[in-house]
Order: sequence, then C-alpha cells, then structure tokens
Amino acid sequence: MRVGVRRAAGALFALALVAQLVVLYLPSPPSDLPQAPGLDKVLHAAVFLAPALLGVLAGLAPAWLGAALAAHAVASELIQHALLAERSGDPWDAVADLVGVALGLALGLLLRRRLAGRRRVPAA
Repeated sequence: MRVGVRRAAGALFALALVAQLVVLYLPSPPSDLPQAPGLDKVLHAAVFLAPALLGVLAGLAPAWLGAALAAHAVASELIQHALLAERSGDPWDAVADLVGVALGLALGLLLRRRLAGRRRVPAA
C-alpha cells in the first residue's frame, strides 16, 4: 500500500479517535437529536468502526488494534456508568461497539489487501 494512503489513513485515524472520545465522554449528549429506534446503537458501532478501519489502513497491527478498541468499548461503558452522572453504562452499547470493531477490522483488512494487490506488476 502506498505511503500516502497510509499517512492519510493515519491522520483520519487520529481524528476518528478524537470524535470517538467526544461521543463517548461528552457529559450530556445533545437532547435535540432525533431519537429513531436503534440510532444510538448505530452511532456506537460507527464510532468504533471508523478507527478500526482507518487504523488497519494506516498500517497498525489488526490484533493489537482490535484488542485495544475492544477494551475501550467495555471500559467506556463502565466509565459512563461510574463517573458520568448524566450518562449510563449500557451493555448493549458495548455489544454495538464490539460489532463496530469487528466490522471495521474486516473492512480494513479487505481494503488493505485490495490496495496492496493493485500495486503488483503482472509478470511479463
């Protein structure tokens, strides 16, 4: 995979982590957001899918990245429950987070393989 792609993915990975921290630890989520059924779980999956996908594309080891994100998924719900009075820890949010990690890693590995395959020069 090209260095430029890895660098861009690394920068976006850092931004995705910042967004994840804001979403997970904002003391009081905005109350004027639409409350469609399941939207919260989709958001949880997305904030873990993005860094998993981008981290793989940036060249991070998928096993270590997945383990760190999975640990953060569980820890974030415990922190919300114990330390953020206006938030509550929800085991189903952690499940959605873990689904996002798994999907992000899988998509990242698939894209990384495809991008690496395009660089190969066919034998003459």
